[in-house]
Parts: sequence; C-alpha cells; structure tokens
Amino acid sequence: MNEELLVELFDGSLNIFLTHETENILSNVAERNLCGRLAIYITPKLDEFGIKGYFADPEYNRKQGGRVKTILDGEETIIPIQCDLIVHSRGNVVKHDNLIAIEMKKSTRPEAEKVADRKRLRTMTKDSYDGVWSWEAEVHPEHVCGYLLGVYVIVNIAERSCQIEYYAHGNLAYERVQRF
Repeated sequence: MNEELLVELFDGSLNIFLTHETENILSNVAERNLCGRLAIYITPKLDEFGIKGYFADPEYNRKQGGRVKTILDGEETIIPIQCDLIVHSRGNVVKHDNLIAIEMKKSTRPEAEKVADRKRLRTMTKDSYDGVWSWEAEVHPEHVCGYLLGVYVIVNIAERSCQIEYYAHGNLAYERVQRF
C-alpha cells in the first residue's frame, strides 16, 4: 500500500464521479450528497485495485469501541472530528486502518472553513502524534492519524472545475485543477 497507488485509485474514482455526476454537481446540491456519490465510485475501485476489507464512508465519526474520533490541534487540545469521506477498514486492519481522508468544499464557502479543512487533512495524514505510532503497531493510536493520503476537493461550479490538493505525512504534497 502506498500513496501513489491511492492517488491513482482516487483520481480514477474522481474521473468517473465527475463524468456521471456533472448534472448533480451543477445543480448545486449539498457537499454531503456529493461525498456520498463519490463514495459510490470509490467502492468498486477498491476491489479493482485489490484492496479488500476497506470501505468508503461519508461523515464517519467513530473509532474502536464506538467512541468519537478525535485529533489533537497545535495546542494539544482534543477535538472531535468528522471528515467528509474516508477510506478505512473500520478498525479491522490495525496496521493499515486509515487509507484516504477526503474533504470537499464548494469554492463559495468562507475561507475560514477551507483553512480548517486543510488543517484537518494535515493532522490526519501525520504519521503520529507523539512519534510512537508506526505501521507496525499492534493497537490503534488514541487520536486519528496515519492516513496515507489526504485529498481536498474544492468544487467551483461557475468554472466547472475542481482544485484538488493532495496531502501526505502532514504536508501538502501537490495540487492540480481538473475541469468537468
């Protein structure tokens, strides 16, 4: 499992999503609807890429034992999170539970919301919070981290385009624009 494979999986899913959901996108439906629809296109790609036992879940906010997922901010404050869409094993594969965290916003949303989403993706793609967590771990970390890939999709309906940012290891790796 590596970032390049997950980027290829995501990009293939996004291409199909943008082709099949253009009318839906242009109708200005809620981001929750768009994320739910994107999950539908990610699911068969997981099988196509041989990634078994993983799920594309919109608005998923639970971790082991049914507890609310949390992250630590820069001030070490515990913050409950609910990412727009995640690809994960629902806690069943400890070594590689968290694969892709996806946030989606319309370009017309306030900048403060976009900043918060970017911060969330940087935090969720950190390798650890305390330098102890590793892929060889036998137990889950207390706070959500370790996503191999974070993706931020900013949908611009007027320009019929998406700005796509890719995050890895707590940093913005690269970005691109895709038209639909």
